[in-house]
Amino acid sequence: FMEDYTYHFHPKRMQVLGAHMLEICPSIAAGQPSCEIHPLGIGGKADPVRLVFDSPAGPALNASLIDMGNRFRLLANTVDAVEPEQDLTKLPVARVLWDAHPNLKTAAAAWILAGGAHHTCYSQSLTSEYLEDFADMAGIEYALIDEDTKLRDFRNELRWNEMYYR
Repeated sequence: FMEDYTYHFHPKRMQVLGAHMLEICPSIAAGQPSCEIHPLGIGGKADPVRLVFDSPAGPALNASLIDMGNRFRLLANTVDAVEPEQDLTKLPVARVLWDAHPNLKTAAAAWILAGGAHHTCYSQSLTSEYLEDFADMAGIEYALIDEDTKLRDFRNELRWNEMYYR
């Protein structure tokens, strides 16, 4: 799993810092993950053990499977993972910094319109084509947010899909 931990709203380059403490796969680590214990400060439970690492730079995607009531929608957003400008030592979890396609403003709006979840599946191994093939085989709706996404067209695609999947 991954989640949008925080956003960097610099006008010249808006980015997302994805992070997750638990339910994380070490296959997305740039190097050897470390296994660490850090205080959580909430929940009144013992300090959790977690894997701590950065993901490597490169193409990736975030995906979310959404129960629409009468169908499932597989939503994906292609991203470019980038190296952080500074070490993230104050965030002892699995983490990755990315540039969303086509840009953060459009990607976030499209994600919300499509009903995308807060927790996502992050992968640098799968491509949008793999997910589209899976959706076709499973007979489920597929919506892609990528470099070519225009919000008006994406909104119309969701409307057309609503009619198709009735």
